[in-house]
Amino acid sequence: MEDVIQYWFCTKHHRVEWEKPCRAMHRLGPYGSRAEAEHALDKFADRAEQWQSDPRWNDEPEDDESENDESDDAKA
Repeated sequence: MEDVIQYWFCTKHHRVEWEKPCRAMHRLGPYGSRAEAEHALDKFADRAEQWQSDPRWNDEPEDDESENDESDDAKA
């Protein structure tokens, strides 16, 4: 049986690691290939942008909503 090599991106050293990687707190992964691990920060940034634009995770009201809330209060 072949050993499956796993790759991690080390956020401390900004490099791909596979044998004896840094501590878990400094790693992203595991990834199935070196190329995937090399693009870990790109993937991380893309996901962060998606989460920030997802209304389910956005705690701040949109400008239009806050204006509507104020006008509704004034009518009451």
